[in-house]
Amino acid sequence: MTFELQASLRSRNFEMSLSLKDGETVAILGPNGAGKSTLLGVIAGLLRPDSGSARIGDKELFNLDGGTHLWSPPHLRGTALLAQEALLFPHLNALDNVAFGPRSAGASTAAARETAHHWLEEVDAANLAKRKPAQLSGGQAQRVAVARALAAEPELLLLDEPMAALDIHAAPLLRRVLKRVLQDRKAIIVTHDVLDAYMLADRVIVVEKGHITEVGATRQVLERPRSHFAAGLAGLNLVTGTITEDGITTPDGRVFAGHHDSGWSPSPGQAGVAAFPPSSVSVFLGDVHGSPRNSFPVTITDLEPHGDQIRVRAGDSAQALSADITPAASADLGLVPGMDVRFVVKSALVSVYPA
Repeated sequence: MTFELQASLRSRNFEMSLSLKDGETVAILGPNGAGKSTLLGVIAGLLRPDSGSARIGDKELFNLDGGTHLWSPPHLRGTALLAQEALLFPHLNALDNVAFGPRSAGASTAAARETAHHWLEEVDAANLAKRKPAQLSGGQAQRVAVARALAAEPELLLLDEPMAALDIHAAPLLRRVLKRVLQDRKAIIVTHDVLDAYMLADRVIVVEKGHITEVGATRQVLERPRSHFAAGLAGLNLVTGTITEDGITTPDGRVFAGHHDSGWSPSPGQAGVAAFPPSSVSVFLGDVHGSPRNSFPVTITDLEPHGDQIRVRAGDSAQALSADITPAASADLGLVPGMDVRFVVKSALVSVYPA
């Protein structure tokens, strides 16, 4: 059964339309305040949009168009929402927390507990069955919360940054658990972590300012981004403009030479992007001569450690660019914020593709 939604919420400048195929996991990426949690709230029935509709297969979750006012309450939607915090019932042990969903649906105590045992085993938490939430670590509690959500047999699982509150040791275990239990299951996961998208999602949707700005297969979006947010998440510089025979020209007239991706014939004048990693960018104090390169003046906005390198950030937010250089090179050049320099990148290291 497919999931389909289109909804508008004017007070939050929110308007989105999306669909999921049966067994598909989609990652929702975007900056803070982009509308990711609003999307999950609308699907789960916690927020009511001004207009729109949603359905899972033949079952309508809501329909507010054309004078219709169908609105299913959250507990009848066939969805389950897993938040950053586990939110387990503090007075129940782990087993009874997981059994709560089946019991609410009318299962007997014995049947509900049998289901709960099954899902605790599925998330590697069977040994935690008798513990109260106060006796669980953050990672343990979140695994129990996953089991509780799945025990309710949701047709669509919603995950709102489930790893955000976990430490660096608990997050990898939960990620492996989710990779196993989400297989062949419809799910939407909101995340800031590119590793979550790579490991868990079949497809990525980028959301910015309440609207969808990019959609595609996970690797396609993260390796050939078309939005500045996705490029930043993937660790790439991204420059937008119009296609030329040799690369692209930006709206302010800068020319970026690069190699066109194979498999398509560029049409001069069409919208395109140029992408290149910060590690491919060199920083110079003056003009550069020699082999054909892209060379352009920038003003440094920030310097920050990045692994064993220094990341040099330059430009405004709309066309921000970065270069990774060694600490020694940064010291030799005397780089400081506000300084005017030149960023240089060889054309062979710039990938150009349609926007």
